[in-house]
Amino acid sequence: MKIRVRDNPSYRMHQIELRMFTSKTRRHALEYAFEMACSNIKYGRGATKEVGFDLKNLGAKRVFLVTDPVLSKLPPVIKAREALEAAGVEYHFYDQTRVEPTDKSFKHAIEACKSYAPDAILAVGGGSSMDTAKAANLYYCHPEADFFDFVNAPIGKAKPVLKELLPLVCVTTTAGTGSEVTGITIFDHTEIGAKTGIGSRMLKPTLGIIDPDHLQHAPKNVRAYCGFDVLCHALESYTAIPFDSRPLPKSPEYRPTYQGSNPISDVWSLHALQICRDSFEKSVLEDNIDCQANMHLASAFAGIGFGNAGVHLCHGMSYPISGNIKNTKNQYSPDKLVPGVYGDHRPIVPHGLSVCITAPAVFETCAESNPEIQKRSLNAAAVLTGNDDLRNAKLSDSGRIISDVMRGYMNNLSIPNGLNGLGYDSSDVDKLIKGTLPQRRVLDLAPIDVNEESVGRLLESSMKNY
Repeated sequence: MKIRVRDNPSYRMHQIELRMFTSKTRRHALEYAFEMACSNIKYGRGATKEVGFDLKNLGAKRVFLVTDPVLSKLPPVIKAREALEAAGVEYHFYDQTRVEPTDKSFKHAIEACKSYAPDAILAVGGGSSMDTAKAANLYYCHPEADFFDFVNAPIGKAKPVLKELLPLVCVTTTAGTGSEVTGITIFDHTEIGAKTGIGSRMLKPTLGIIDPDHLQHAPKNVRAYCGFDVLCHALESYTAIPFDSRPLPKSPEYRPTYQGSNPISDVWSLHALQICRDSFEKSVLEDNIDCQANMHLASAFAGIGFGNAGVHLCHGMSYPISGNIKNTKNQYSPDKLVPGVYGDHRPIVPHGLSVCITAPAVFETCAESNPEIQKRSLNAAAVLTGNDDLRNAKLSDSGRIISDVMRGYMNNLSIPNGLNGLGYDSSDVDKLIKGTLPQRRVLDLAPIDVNEESVGRLLESSMKNY
């Protein structure tokens, strides 16, 4: 009688050993692939007038329109509503988005979305409106989910989003977040006093509309803070760990949205830095309309870069900086950022400001990590200054050079002098460390070892930048 090979005891033992070896190897294996995902993009002055056509073309009949109370009265939203009405698309108008949204404001929008039962979603606004729309879309399509099911670990369960969501169109009104092209949504978790978020390719908008006409409604300080968000998005993604140095996920569906630097993201990030060099300061200081339009594109380009490569320490530390407000003078309340428009007097630290305030220390320290990051730091400094000679500078000088470049931009655009300028001092470091360390989704992409000691040093170094 013949014994089938698979029934042979030695063969079965070999297969068991092979599975054990494969499982053990996989736990220690490194990633071998990266994915590139972003939204479709429509760019052009006046492109908002086509949003009714765009949604109708997507088969939409009932649209949940998300914006904030101020924008609801301004031309970007007025034009979007006119476009919907001209196309004969029914919509529910939700204008209760909170500037710097929280878990509570997200839940309010989610319930409103569920009550209306739309077949598509439209966001008109900055990152706050677009991120709120993404959250509403996600939880409307997952009515059985607990809010923290999809929130990044270790704060949430970080379950993968496997179900396709409703069509989402985002009309961006700021040149900063890049949320119109990413699968990321960020919120303040009120219980821990820090930001966190949800990342999934399923969250990315179906279409991002970039209409530079909308930037004229943003004050100079808002344009400055948004521009630093663009700059840090691009520079952090360019200096993140390589995608193939991350651990291999247990399954492709667990491959993170933030994958590490890669050859495609590098192209988008570097081009965004080049636009920042040519247009950032002019878009703010000179009210140059063409430069503002360029920064709108830079925001999307950096969004494509970091939306796939990820960000790291500037953003990781920004979350508790914006979540633990110390500025008793309240100079950064929404009402003072946009005088006479917002009636909201609560203190905030604008996102782009909280991100860039640690940038000189972060990029100087990261440049000391290894020769590849040193080379990238010099290359970025050359792009941001237009000085090609910097590429040939000593690698050992790369940290000082890139940090000085960042300080130059910050000083020219009147960014407060470090964390002290935001009301923080050394007594706050422990609390800021505590809010930073859970942000592993971004911290693990940093090219340095991120722990209590290293974060504390970066925060202390950022108390004063000039």
